[in-house]
Amino acid sequence: MGTSKRGLRWAEPAGVLGRDIEMLVLGIDTSCDETAAAVLSDGRTILSSIVASQAIHSQFGGVVPEYASRAHMQLIVPVVTQALEGAGIEHGQIDAIAVTNRPGLVGCLLVGVSFAKALAYSLDIPIVGVDHMEGHVFASRLAQPDLRLPAVCLIASGGHTELVRVDAWGEYETLGRTRDDAAGEAFDKVGKMLGMTYPAGPEVERGAQGGDPTAFAFPRAMMRRGNLDFSFSGLKTAVRYKLADMGAVPRDDELKDFLASFQAAVVDALVIKTMWAAAESGVPTVVIGGGVAANGALRERLTEEAARLGVGVVLPPRELCTDNGAVIAAVGDALLTRGQRDGLALSVSASRETAARPL
Repeated sequence: MGTSKRGLRWAEPAGVLGRDIEMLVLGIDTSCDETAAAVLSDGRTILSSIVASQAIHSQFGGVVPEYASRAHMQLIVPVVTQALEGAGIEHGQIDAIAVTNRPGLVGCLLVGVSFAKALAYSLDIPIVGVDHMEGHVFASRLAQPDLRLPAVCLIASGGHTELVRVDAWGEYETLGRTRDDAAGEAFDKVGKMLGMTYPAGPEVERGAQGGDPTAFAFPRAMMRRGNLDFSFSGLKTAVRYKLADMGAVPRDDELKDFLASFQAAVVDALVIKTMWAAAESGVPTVVIGGGVAANGALRERLTEEAARLGVGVVLPPRELCTDNGAVIAAVGDALLTRGQRDGLALSVSASRETAARPL
């Protein structure tokens, strides 16, 4: 047992991990186009979090997997190094490594998992694979460690949109999911139609400020009580047809109204179905995660509806909503505490079909 510069305690590399020590977990995420690493202490204290985004994809209007993989190879060492330096620790003080191994772009996942396995082997410490979606669920646990369960979690990102009942950390029931495009994907595709750069979500949000969300009648699909699935492909098509009818991309105030109306259609579907899920499940709290959960209009509307219906709501900080290593480390800490370990045969998967604890 030793002491770091921050006064934290750590186990010897071959020691037994448990809650009687302050475990230092290095979390790594390379699931898509951001290289992320973070150091977490005792499952809840973020000592550092580094995220390197890849600007190269903006010229293509979306992520190019081969370019993303190459960028991860260039960034993984400096990003992890910065995370350790930010936490004030050295490699030998890491107790365990948690790394995203599903779902995601296979080439990208391989970079993070290969690096994590090599580092774990060299340090003789445990490694555990983490479901990226479970990381989004754990964002609320980092934001509010004393959060009482059960809760309904809305996961809304560029590749996934679903509603999950969280009965305990690690125990989930999927209540609904998108049947086609994810919410973040809809933001990006509509942004591309309007000539915006990838990722378009933040630019759409900024452009919608001050606009009239009722100016354009965009559809809200599958809005039947009892149906908790989502669909955004029809909304995307409606935007395309409206732009064709207009003959040109709207400008100035008309563009603000256009963006506000589109954003409202996405937010309505997400918020209404989240509230339905809470009511039908009889749970007192809703939480959110994923990149779209950083959207200000969504956070404001969800807060208003939760207050109106007497439901508690947890909104993690925006930096925990987008891809990051801290939430991966949080899941890893929970898995390690329960005794789970993955060996050097840890594989990657583009889907979650191989997950031991499917969401």
